[in-house]
Amino acid sequence: MVGTDFVARQRPGAEPPVFFRRFMTQTDHTTHTQQTREAEGAVAAQIAPISRLAVPLLSLAAFGSGVSLRVSDPMLPQLAREFGLSLGNVSLVITVFSIAYGLSQLLFGPLGDRYGKYFIIACGSLSCALTSAFCGLAPDFSSLLIARLLAGATAASIIPLSMAWIGDVIAYEDRQPVLARFLIGQILGLAAGVLVGGLAADANNWRLPFLLIAVLFLVVGIALLRLNRTLPAHARRQHRAEGAAIPRMIGEFRQVLSKPWARMVLISVFLEGAFLYGAFAFIASHVHHTFGLSLTASGALVMLFGLGGFVFAMLSRILVRRLGEAGLSRWGGGFLAISLWGIGFAPVWWWAVAGCFLAGLGFYMFHNTLQINATQMAPERRGAAVAAFASSFFIGQSVGVGIAGALVERIGTVNVMFAGGLGVLAAALNFSYRLRKRAAAQRQSSA
Repeated sequence: MVGTDFVARQRPGAEPPVFFRRFMTQTDHTTHTQQTREAEGAVAAQIAPISRLAVPLLSLAAFGSGVSLRVSDPMLPQLAREFGLSLGNVSLVITVFSIAYGLSQLLFGPLGDRYGKYFIIACGSLSCALTSAFCGLAPDFSSLLIARLLAGATAASIIPLSMAWIGDVIAYEDRQPVLARFLIGQILGLAAGVLVGGLAADANNWRLPFLLIAVLFLVVGIALLRLNRTLPAHARRQHRAEGAAIPRMIGEFRQVLSKPWARMVLISVFLEGAFLYGAFAFIASHVHHTFGLSLTASGALVMLFGLGGFVFAMLSRILVRRLGEAGLSRWGGGFLAISLWGIGFAPVWWWAVAGCFLAGLGFYMFHNTLQINATQMAPERRGAAVAAFASSFFIGQSVGVGIAGALVERIGTVNVMFAGGLGVLAAALNFSYRLRKRAAAQRQSSA
């Protein structure tokens, strides 16, 4: 996906194309020597195209991350029976993963800037192999919680840094379709995770999926390390800064948060994660308990969420051109609200078929728009910016699932679905309004 289509070629002595001039101006330089070195690396990119396997491998790592994230959702009823706990208590396996995932972004973003994003992604994939194996071998529920906490922390290195790396090497005008195609891996991973989790729960073997995930991450991590050695200099660039690590990291995030638009993007994605996933985590359990479907069948229904996202990825270029970012946010939020309400109030189980598909389409319409803004909200600190974005999203998820888990036994899954749809619709409409207002202000300033 990344190759000669996106890497400009240039005759000797000609002026560098616009993309590489933009690339060089976005780089934060600490010394004149480093400035010269990075400029030479950018020019060298014109004759050193990136391997076409680079993005597909990242997408495969994102697939593993998606499976790991959602595989435990349909397992909740079985885990509750096996460990003698309530549904709300066992939902902690989702909450601790999301908390660790969100907070670890604050570490991996600056690490990616410092040591190279692709390299850190490869190392993170190998770490995911270890933590996933720990999940599969956990002897009791407390050990499983610790393992899921570690799994979330290591998985945090993959998707946000991959997005930031794509932002480094792909021009803004070409970036949204590439991001959408990259996210096919995550989309399919989310869908496969729910299905595999449901199959394993019905077979009373919740450990096997975690061991299979460990094997996947091991293979992908080795492949990423090998390919990293062949990347051109501009695709492996590092930001070397002086001073102690922790104060420097705090300073980088402070620079991101100093931008008003960055704060708006981060608040929006936090609310999206909280309202959507607070409801989404209980869809399989809702269908299972309300209509008596097996956990495998319930998980298969939720797989349609991934199909909706896949359709968006295939049509992303057309949808972006016709609806624009504001339209994608508005319609995406509307689809999400309708789907969650439809699933929650459905009189028959097959309403969830259309609901899950529409939820996937709506989510990626809204979320991909947030993502593209995240890659550009602080170009000079893209690793830290995208890390803050992912951190906000998954902290939002952990808050949403935690609150929903605490309330689900009292108010029921129907009310959880209703509240989630209402909240995500409000967040999407507000972001759409802010996008239109920002675009109008930019037109006025350029007039």
